[in-house]
Amino acid sequence: MILQRNEFGGRAPGLDVLARASLLFLSRPGPFLFVPCGVKPPSVCKDQPMSLRNIAIIAHVDHGKTTLVDKLLQQAGSFRDNQRVVERVMDSNDLEKERGITILAKCTSVVWKDIRINIVDTPGHADFGGEVERILNMVDGVIVLVDAAEGPMPQTKFVVGKALKLGLKPIVAINKIDRPDARHIEVVNEVFDLFAALDANDEQLDFPILYGSGRDGWMATAPEGPKDQGLAPMFDLVLSHVPQARTEEGPFRMIGTLLEANPFLGRMITGRVTSGSIKPNMPIKALAQDGTLVESGRVSKILAFRGVERTPIDEAVPGDIVAIAGLSKGTVADTFCAPEVTEAMKAQPIDPPTVSMSFIVNDSPLAGTEGDKVTSRVIRDRLLKEAEGNVALKIEESADKDSFIVSGRGELQLAILIETMRREGFEIGVSRPRVVFQKDADGNLLEPIEEVLIDVDEEHSGIVVQKMSERKAEMLEMRPSGGNRLRLVFHAPTRGLIGYQSELMTDTRGTAIMNRLFHAYLPYRGEMAGRINGVLISNDAGEAVAYALWNLEDRGPMVIEPGWKVYQGMIIGIHSRDNDLEVNVLKGKKLTNIRTTSKDEAVRLTPPIRMTLERALAWIQDDELVEVTPKSIRLRKMKLDPNERKRAEKQKEALAS
Repeated sequence: MILQRNEFGGRAPGLDVLARASLLFLSRPGPFLFVPCGVKPPSVCKDQPMSLRNIAIIAHVDHGKTTLVDKLLQQAGSFRDNQRVVERVMDSNDLEKERGITILAKCTSVVWKDIRINIVDTPGHADFGGEVERILNMVDGVIVLVDAAEGPMPQTKFVVGKALKLGLKPIVAINKIDRPDARHIEVVNEVFDLFAALDANDEQLDFPILYGSGRDGWMATAPEGPKDQGLAPMFDLVLSHVPQARTEEGPFRMIGTLLEANPFLGRMITGRVTSGSIKPNMPIKALAQDGTLVESGRVSKILAFRGVERTPIDEAVPGDIVAIAGLSKGTVADTFCAPEVTEAMKAQPIDPPTVSMSFIVNDSPLAGTEGDKVTSRVIRDRLLKEAEGNVALKIEESADKDSFIVSGRGELQLAILIETMRREGFEIGVSRPRVVFQKDADGNLLEPIEEVLIDVDEEHSGIVVQKMSERKAEMLEMRPSGGNRLRLVFHAPTRGLIGYQSELMTDTRGTAIMNRLFHAYLPYRGEMAGRINGVLISNDAGEAVAYALWNLEDRGPMVIEPGWKVYQGMIIGIHSRDNDLEVNVLKGKKLTNIRTTSKDEAVRLTPPIRMTLERALAWIQDDELVEVTPKSIRLRKMKLDPNERKRAEKQKEALAS
């Protein structure tokens, strides 16, 4: 029962009525809850758990997931109207803010009409699909966000396919309805066709549709609005369409879904409580997928997602998404459970990695001058730590312990890992990305094939088709996509796409948009042409001189600037021919006592080619490395000594013959 009294505990109007009612209260069983005047009494008692809904927001890159979550938090009252919060508050990682993409899945929650809604913001890039697959096991419904102009894209297909296979009933939200090129009727039909192609059942095909603008903070059942209701129609649809968080009978069980290292609490495991409840200091254990014991311990802290923050709670109830601390070995896909549980829960299988590269201890003459983490031991520990939380990564150590083969979903995922490590002070040498081959039952070689979707202006479509055919791609579809643009769909080998992004931008003057998605392992499509240019290699160590670089410009464009430190075997430019050439970049201008106009001319250098990390990884050959340090990205030959390079080349030719 609820008694209303003023906040000072004094006499309030109508206290006589309250006194007469006290006899009734004393004759009834508790609990009694006093709340101040003017405060709305809570509709849920403490001993009655709040109803739960668990949803994930899934979509293609840049279709507005994180921006929509911002508005959901704001309109649900998770932060004040005048509170200063950063844009895309869920993108907390520095690289996420810089690139404008979501890399790590994150949880949050809001309360709407006394029902708690746990929301998961998922990555939109296929390279981080390992995050998405695990997240879908925690939720009971999904909001599929689709751009009103672009329609369903490859990543939409990837994630929706996973969600439909798990039996989740989707809500479709057509976002960016205010775009001048919006075509919501066609997009809804495309979404239906996509669901049908992915073998959705009748219940999943009967999906509800919302239209609106996540940036402007409104959704409605019709494209024209009304807009004054904000996101209330989306909240109400989630409550009516998404089932109550599913639970099971029995003691505490939870599958680890996300892993992070907290500087104060240690190892934190996030997951959905499947059955039972858990409190701090309770004994638990972790079981591997095969049921073997990983470790036993006690829960030191339970954190729940409340708005944009995580807050400690006294008890985690079935169906809620929480993070627990206390164990030091349990990891993603392990079952965290009460001591009496003997069987592990089944975790969702993860698609295999398709691209690998070697991480090598930096052995260049400049090693250790810019970073403080250069030994194989610290590199190994860092990579193993990354693999614990990212099940889409696979780490293999070489026999000499000086290099590691890291396999992942794509170039972007591995480039993000390298960029993160260099910012932490690591120095490493990285090889060219290689595809991960497989063999079928008959011993035939299989390679990863990707579905490639390219939106391009009609005038540039010819060069795109030509370049893709050179990369052994098979064109599936060519259709107009509005605004004198074409949408081209290919099945192409992954190895042919490595490094194609920058070439595509050059061929189409920056107007093309390419999206890729792993399709399947199919028979090997044969050899394909590689890089046609050789490189210019420094033959000595020192600092590059402007005069020397100026004299070498007719040999090809440079990738370094005057004053850069160079060493023997370091790549300083791109040769205009197909062979490698050793050059001297330290040679200065000879001084004489003769003054002429030509001698005193200022050296005017052509600006060098800027090699970003992704561009460098895609450009190098198999006998070259990218030297990555906290301050620099250098290109080099794998073997720095010219005599060793010649011997290796002769051995390669002998094996080929």
